[in-house]
Amino acid sequence: MGAELISIFIVAIFIENVVLSQVLGLCPFIGVSSKIDSAVGMGLAVTFVLLMASVVTWSVQNFILVPLQLEYLQTISFILIIAALVQFVEMVVKKTAPALYQSLGVFLPLITTNCAVLGISLINIKKGYNLIEATVNAGGAGLGFFFALLIMAGIRERLDISELPETMKGAPIAFVTAGLLATAFMGFSGLV
Repeated sequence: MGAELISIFIVAIFIENVVLSQVLGLCPFIGVSSKIDSAVGMGLAVTFVLLMASVVTWSVQNFILVPLQLEYLQTISFILIIAALVQFVEMVVKKTAPALYQSLGVFLPLITTNCAVLGISLINIKKGYNLIEATVNAGGAGLGFFFALLIMAGIRERLDISELPETMKGAPIAFVTAGLLATAFMGFSGLV
């Protein structure tokens, strides 16, 4: 069981990276990755929401929806759960780290609509993971998101002080960089 959990964790971080392989959660990936400080804050917030959402959505699916034969309410239930968790995270960040709250701006409440969070919750159900496996998968996905965001922010900070053609500044170079990162992460595909 331990080796299987490690495998799920490594696959979620590198091979099935939520941003660079599954192409989920690109809005905060591109929007918040211009500075390392905001990337760290967003990465931690998304990781926390992913972990909590996976535990709660797995529990709702297996203890409420399946026994009551209400599986068709899965997506709407998961969205409501994620929205409530994001509101909780937003309140905590606003009270404990006002500077981080300001730097994240509109992207913090947008975690609600971050398809990575909903995607991982649905993937956990689709793959038939038990609660521990779902939590490990969510933790790996969150860490993978965090690493991708941190790498992208570091590269973008360097690009900001580099000489680039005017037409490549901003979003164009960000998307080229994201494509190159995704290509680099494809190298992990034979790892496990």
